[in-house]
Amino acid sequence: MLRRMISLVLLLTVALPSFAADWPHWGGGLGRNMVNSTEKNMPTQWNIQTGENIKWVKPLGSLAYGNPVVAGGRIYVGTNNSGLYDKAVDGDKGNILCFKESDGSFLWQAVHDKLKAGRVNDWPLQGICSAVEVEGNRAWYLNNRCEAICVTVEGLGQKNLGVTDEAYQGKGKADIIWRHDMIEELGVFPHNLATSSSLILGELLYFVTGNGVDEGHLGIPSQTSPSVVAFNKNSGEWAWEFVVHGQVLHGQWSSCSAGSVNGKMQIFFPGGDGWMYGLDAKTGKLIWKFNCNPADSVWELGGYGTKNNIIATPVFVDGRVYVGVGQDPEHGTGVGHLHCIDPAGKGDVTATHGKWHRGGADFGRTLSTAAIADGLLYIADLEGKFYCLDATTGKAIWTHNLKSAIWGSPMLVDGKVYIGTNNDSPHHKRAYIRVNVRSPADNVHAYRGDSYRH
Repeated sequence: MLRRMISLVLLLTVALPSFAADWPHWGGGLGRNMVNSTEKNMPTQWNIQTGENIKWVKPLGSLAYGNPVVAGGRIYVGTNNSGLYDKAVDGDKGNILCFKESDGSFLWQAVHDKLKAGRVNDWPLQGICSAVEVEGNRAWYLNNRCEAICVTVEGLGQKNLGVTDEAYQGKGKADIIWRHDMIEELGVFPHNLATSSSLILGELLYFVTGNGVDEGHLGIPSQTSPSVVAFNKNSGEWAWEFVVHGQVLHGQWSSCSAGSVNGKMQIFFPGGDGWMYGLDAKTGKLIWKFNCNPADSVWELGGYGTKNNIIATPVFVDGRVYVGVGQDPEHGTGVGHLHCIDPAGKGDVTATHGKWHRGGADFGRTLSTAAIADGLLYIADLEGKFYCLDATTGKAIWTHNLKSAIWGSPMLVDGKVYIGTNNDSPHHKRAYIRVNVRSPADNVHAYRGDSYRH
């Protein structure tokens, strides 16, 4: 499982000259491209102690991996229960916290008990790793119990609009409209944790289920259980599912993206077997598949092999799918691969529809989702190398060594690329920023709380 290295995460919003636009869906649009083309005048440094460029700060749980989303004046983020926003609810839980965007005041939280199976299905203290998706007065996410959840954005008021048998009710709690238990109803076995962020396309809601290997890593308990599933977003009714019949290497911790290919909407699903799949968005039927590992690569328990699974989310931009492969960070660094795929093919397109590839000495294992704009692709590998590549050819424009493990994804906004690092040094434990230019000599490194520049 991805055991996280951060002991405390603070939710920050930067003081901007105008009210920020909504970001109701992790990764921006359906293609999951980590680019915000709206916001301007973004800062290049900030300081929690002095309040420089800080609008407000709120503590979360001890770990927080559900990426924050912003919609309708509210901010939603997945975390654990260590923040004790309700002191009557103690112990390890999975939580979604909702704050008021303007001043950070706490509005409500969803609280979910841990699974009794323990770390094999629900790793301790990880909380909820799914990013919420908001549309109108509803929000959706996948909780730590492998349940697809739909809630109201207002939280539980005087009237309960949804299910009434929730363990945690009353003021400051979530108003759950429906839930779908994928363990109970679909036989899914999430290895260590279900983490997929929701994706909505029309009336359908898509999740990667997390179905993975058993505690002894000997195989999948249920070969017929789905790896990706679609529900009706309004009712929670099952719509379709897709099963990976090959070898799921470990867990399935990624998320889907989507895009139109020759006028037909596809779901881009990163399989736990290291293959990318293009599925018909309405039916879930297979359109194409692409092997993201060399044919001679070998999977070895503990990460010693050369075969990788996919933890990063695929990005769809300008008719191309971009995705990198990697492993649980506990397995360490190693040979990785980054692919650009043409999704217009049929069947096994491994030999025919790869547009370009980086790997071996050119690219390591990665957890990062790419950010692509102006013909440039930004991505980091686990070892700490930060790349700017030509999105058309894969050729390196520049590479910078951050000298820190990178678990996060870059985000491009206002001509700058923001990326978090895991290093505990005074510089690198804070946010890293790079100006979006083609020459590394013109770049600026700026860090929260100091004035270090290069």
